[in-house]
Amino acid sequence: MLARVHSAAVMGIDARVLDVEVDVSEGFPCFNIVGLPDASVREARDRVRSALSSGGYPFPSGSVTVNLAPADFRKVGASLDLPVALALLLIGGLESRPLLRRVSIGELALNGEVRPIRGALCLALAARDAGFAEIVLPAANAPEAAAVEGIRVIPVGSLSAAVLHVAGDFRIDPFVAPPPGPPPPAAVDFAEVCGQTIARRALEIAAAEGHHVILVGPPGAGKTMLARRLPTILPSLTRSEAIDVTKVHSVAGALPAEGGLVEVPPFRAPHHGISAAGLIGGGARPGPGEISLAHRGVLFLDELPEFRRDALEGIRQPLEEKRVRLVRAGGAATFPCDFLLAAAMNPCGRVAF
Repeated sequence: MLARVHSAAVMGIDARVLDVEVDVSEGFPCFNIVGLPDASVREARDRVRSALSSGGYPFPSGSVTVNLAPADFRKVGASLDLPVALALLLIGGLESRPLLRRVSIGELALNGEVRPIRGALCLALAARDAGFAEIVLPAANAPEAAAVEGIRVIPVGSLSAAVLHVAGDFRIDPFVAPPPGPPPPAAVDFAEVCGQTIARRALEIAAAEGHHVILVGPPGAGKTMLARRLPTILPSLTRSEAIDVTKVHSVAGALPAEGGLVEVPPFRAPHHGISAAGLIGGGARPGPGEISLAHRGVLFLDELPEFRRDALEGIRQPLEEKRVRLVRAGGAATFPCDFLLAAAMNPCGRVAF
């Protein structure tokens, strides 16, 4: 018996729609996942089995094979738990409304709870661009995905809720994002700065023209204080810019708990001990670094001479191209990094000979 549902997987800061095909045949009971899954995807067999048992749903007997198609890119993360569970229930006799226009994503807890995932905004964009009309995802990710127009966002908190919606027994209304309100008050404000006439003028010019800036002065002169207030005078993010910024933060798992779009220019201030991979991005599976998390905002490097040479050398090309392409064993990805670089350092002392 064969069942197929649609899902999506993140690739860099983009996503790709894929088919989750499940086949149950006679033979020795086993559960195999193919289609270039990583370890977190292969572990879905244990989460799905326990979630189905907790919800009182039968688990098919026999040899279970899950195929994630197409198989030409690596699937990472636990977001495929929900579609695998739904496909198994379809084989078990679940009556479903047509699934051709629906994408489902979500991580399952052992008790059947649907947990939030990373990259929900990217996944919703990919589903809409592929022509799907509906996306079923964790309720915690609904405010983020609802920023995508042209697709119904169905929030679910448990496997049982997803099953009832798919079967048509209980229709869940699409999540509607509340109208945007006034931006929250900033913790700091450039208007709070008293004095520092030359430094303030320099930062105002840098913010208006997009110039990089370095602040040099003795400890306590106010370099960090000025730099932290620089984002408050940057131009406001447009909607398309806010979506670009939110995609990066969503993939990195850096979105606030309330979700939604990142509507203010970000400010990133990594410690001077950060590695080149942490600053530029990388890892076995390419992920965004600090320069990408500062996209459309400010990257502040305090104590500039203390940063590692390879880390500083690594941001030369991204500064010019405003994007960084990472090639690793786990694949290749391109991340945006159009940021304003602000740095601070103490003046060099005189050396006596």
